[in-house]
Amino acid sequence: MGIEPRRIKLLLILAIAAIFHCTSVRCIHTEEEFTEELLLKPLPDRKVLAHFHFTNSLPPTKVHGRHHRLFPKAIYQLVQKFSIREMELSFTQGRWDYERWGGFDPLSSANAKPPGVELWALFDVPIDQIDATWRNLTHALSGLFCASINFLESSATYASPHWSFRPSLVNDDHKINDAEHIINYDKTKGPSSRLRYGSLPREAVCTENLTPWLKLLPCRDKAGLAALMDRPSIYRGFYHSQRLYVLSSEFNSEKTEKQHEGIMLQQTLTLVLQPSNVQTTGNINKQALQPSWSISSLFGRELIGQCLLAKSSSVFLELERTLVEKLESARKDNTNTSLVVGTNYPSFHLNTVPDRVLKETTVSESMSGMPDGSIMFEFLVDKYNESHPLNVGLTWKAPVVWLSLLAPFRANRFLMGSGNARGSIVISLKADKSHKKIWVDDGVYALPGVAGCHISLLVFQVVPWYVRLYFHTFQVFIDGQPRPIWDVVKKMQISPAEDRKSPGVMEIELEIPCNTSSAALIVNFDKGFLRIDEYPPDANQE
Repeated sequence: MGIEPRRIKLLLILAIAAIFHCTSVRCIHTEEEFTEELLLKPLPDRKVLAHFHFTNSLPPTKVHGRHHRLFPKAIYQLVQKFSIREMELSFTQGRWDYERWGGFDPLSSANAKPPGVELWALFDVPIDQIDATWRNLTHALSGLFCASINFLESSATYASPHWSFRPSLVNDDHKINDAEHIINYDKTKGPSSRLRYGSLPREAVCTENLTPWLKLLPCRDKAGLAALMDRPSIYRGFYHSQRLYVLSSEFNSEKTEKQHEGIMLQQTLTLVLQPSNVQTTGNINKQALQPSWSISSLFGRELIGQCLLAKSSSVFLELERTLVEKLESARKDNTNTSLVVGTNYPSFHLNTVPDRVLKETTVSESMSGMPDGSIMFEFLVDKYNESHPLNVGLTWKAPVVWLSLLAPFRANRFLMGSGNARGSIVISLKADKSHKKIWVDDGVYALPGVAGCHISLLVFQVVPWYVRLYFHTFQVFIDGQPRPIWDVVKKMQISPAEDRKSPGVMEIELEIPCNTSSAALIVNFDKGFLRIDEYPPDANQE
């Protein structure tokens, strides 16, 4: 029986329509995806870093529609209502110790946050609507996460960086924060930023903020890696930071090339925990064994399987590159053992066999042939269940002493002067002498002693409106010696504070020699008059 010509024509039209549809949306995936990961890493000061990472991806609305199976409706509505292109919100308790926990790896660069609440957002709305959109967004987030984010609605509490503040990137493939995307130039008003930034350093972080954050996950904290989030274990740690990051291509009014299709939501929880079986003998020297630990000792429970809605679920145990160097030197005494898939090693023992071992290859390693990268042991969670739970653990067999990889420069900020009415703000930069090479550009290392080697540093500083900076007193010191400002400062953007209306914003790009030992920026200030109801609460004076 043949097919009617009319029906053949209809099938041909449908096939052609499917081809054009695939071309217009670049044949992207039309299904939602959710993945979960947990990274565990021993730290030099006898602590353990635990980093939860959840990714939820949603195809474009024009392809997938408005009904979702995995993606949280609350976040989708925020993106649609306020035309959000990129947003990050973090709740942090404690301070990240850059000297002990590192500051030169991607994890600390993206997840080491200041205490309290930090929020920034990049909008795709007309310039004259950005401030109103920001205010409405702060109220919506305040209700969603049970926090005082609405205090950022006042123009005196948020800033509008022009070029120094760089929105964090997921990776190089999702780069949408080029200068032409952030800044909209108006000949009458000058550069106007689409980005808004605000922080609340005094905001307390508690379970009231964590619970709504967990509700955004498809399995909440009932299954998968989130089931490990025991509240007492989390909040008795030395550092705790929960982060929410949104990247969207739903809006593209500037007709720029889209690097990411749809909406992507990242949720991360970064913890620094103290293992419960730390040695407490009276005389502990540097050669004492590192404490042994496992998932059950850190969180009080074992992992009984993945979230059934997750496409993938993995646990990683990372040994950072400085630790690997120490272990490789110890391995030379035992040539029969290497860092491959297994459980028994010269200096430590894993209580679970990893599914695979991932080795980082750095530029210097590829040039020298010597190990210079970190190592990760991966454990696939879908292999485990309630009768056979996963309990990754690390037991040390020999003393190992190492230091985390530090950034080339360490920044500190402090006040000089006497009294509380006036003084000087000092931003101090000190070089880390352990860096024999400094990363200058993609794939390029430079030796600090080579003539003509320079490194660029960006300084982004926001001060409250009542701290009046006198920018004519601005000074720059290199290795303790004063230098002409424009010999060091490549670019500067100053936004003076306005009483009760806007904070002061200082954006500076420095270009200093790679062999610089120290640098300091100094600017004088005095404080404006505060009314009695403008003083922050102080329990000691009540």
